[in-house]
Amino acid sequence: MQCDYFDRGVCRSCTLMGQPYGDQVLDKELRTRELLHDAVEAAGGPGAVEWLPAVTSPESGYRNKAKMVVGGSVQHPTVGILDDRQRGVDLRHCGICTPGIQRALPVLAEFVSTAGLIPYDVRQRRGELKYVLVTESPDAELMVRFVLRSEGQLPRLRDHLDVLRRVLPQAVVVTANLLPEHKAVTEGDREVVLTEQQTLPMRLGPVTMHLRPQSFFQTNTAVATQLYAQASAWIDEVDPASMWDLYCGVGGFALHAARPGRAVTGIETSREAIVSAKQSAREAGLADVRFAADDATAHALRARPAATPELVVVNPPRRGIGAELAGWFEASDVRHVVYSSCNPVTLARDLAAMPSYRLRRARVLDMFPQTGHLEAVTLLSRA
Repeated sequence: MQCDYFDRGVCRSCTLMGQPYGDQVLDKELRTRELLHDAVEAAGGPGAVEWLPAVTSPESGYRNKAKMVVGGSVQHPTVGILDDRQRGVDLRHCGICTPGIQRALPVLAEFVSTAGLIPYDVRQRRGELKYVLVTESPDAELMVRFVLRSEGQLPRLRDHLDVLRRVLPQAVVVTANLLPEHKAVTEGDREVVLTEQQTLPMRLGPVTMHLRPQSFFQTNTAVATQLYAQASAWIDEVDPASMWDLYCGVGGFALHAARPGRAVTGIETSREAIVSAKQSAREAGLADVRFAADDATAHALRARPAATPELVVVNPPRRGIGAELAGWFEASDVRHVVYSSCNPVTLARDLAAMPSYRLRRARVLDMFPQTGHLEAVTLLSRA
């Protein structure tokens, strides 16, 4: 992939830009194999691991969510990033974003001027509009979120909502997120939904998930579809009567793996995500699937031995599941674990802390082309 922003030195966020794509994927796979091999060896784990071919992605146009800093002025806003002097750098034609987002960003930049929204100046700590967050569904619908410092410009957003819907009819969910603090985070706790529709349907294969404004969703729709399909195939192979999906988000693994007679429980700290997951399960008529807002480790530690499932899916953040949950697995009766990780370093660390399990299968999925990040999914079984 060629990127003018990268070539001009305007943006270097995609650290592997310009490297042949095949080399990127090979390097990620070799790095992951080495880390997991060392972890298995350290734990004394026997047996060969079956490595499936890496799942590749389109090199460009893959990212279904854009987190754009708003800078500049009302008359000449920028949407993109900040430079080292905290000035706005415009990236409205960023090539890794989905085509729908690429078309939407110039429209949104013009809307900032039309609605008179005042970009936030980080250096001066003045202004209101900090970010524009845009997510595109597989059906080309958009969720647009304006991150504001205060409620001061909410009336302007409401007054111009019809204008936005006219120039950007794909925007089926529009919200204002309030972030009053001056700190390095993208969004605040309070969300004001401005449209009647409150969720963005994300249809992946046979499953439709509902994405609420503050819920996590995999950023590469094509690769996420294959991730859920791979995990479901492994789960069906061992055919557990009961399973947990820990760190379940909006329920991706749980909803894809649900089968008649299989008791599935999804656990996630985000209440917004759990509301979405419950809605998806209800609409799909999945009577044997339940979701609850809870901490993954706390849920496991509280569970009675009789309630331990046959299989557990874990999809933790970059820090991994940690020593406490890994220790619970080691002492539990869980027979199989599907571990999906965005950080092979912490994945390897966690596997080393679970020597009773044998790493049976593994696969690298290139969720983040042009960067060093990746997703790896593994199947573990009791040795």
